Amino acid sequence: MKKYLTFMAFAAATVFFAACGTKEEEETPTENAQDEETVGLKIAYVELDTLMSQYQLYKDYSEVLTRKGNNIQKTLEQKQRTLESHAAAVQKRYDNNEFTTRDEVERAQASIEKEQRDLAELADRLQNEFALEQSRINEEARDSIQSFLKRYNQTKKYDYVLVKAGDNLLIANPKYNITNDIVKGLNKRYKIKPEVAEQIKTPE
Repeated sequence: MKKYLTFMAFAAATVFFAACGTKEEEETPTENAQDEETVGLKIAYVELDTLMSQYQLYKDYSEVLTRKGNNIQKTLEQKQRTLESHAAAVQKRYDNNEFTTRDEVERAQASIEKEQRDLAELADRLQNEFALEQSRINEEARDSIQSFLKRYNQTKKYDYVLVKAGDNLLIANPKYNITNDIVKGLNKRYKIKPEVAEQIKTPE
């Protein structure tokens, strides 16, 4: 299993939405009117890397998912070692002519094949469960940020809040960077869930 912090990038990158304060036009605007409206746009941006490294929700859930991923990996590795040990024992018995009938050999082979199928099914189930948990956390993070931004924008009145991730914004004037405001506001209202706190403090 790989590191899991990238799971949140998708959640954060999708919540900074356009047109926070757009209005429907009663008439089709003229070209000049559109130009004037564009000039008056109020735009800000948030740095994704900073948000993910400083928003406590991200840090807490990253720890939770990392632990879950490590537990899955340990479980599968243990099952794989058990399977390999069993297969080696059967092979040794075969090499030493310890099987008395062909039916006994076939039963031993069938047992190993069943263990292989069970392990593959377990791996699929655990990874699917992990993906569902990942998706649920993504949605929770996205809802949390969207909810905060809506309240934040009631006074700020931004038309667009963009997300700066890597070089997706080739030029960004630092004076429009509201990352610190967003992180501060999110952390101020964030309260860790008791079950999450329990998972984090429990030794692995």
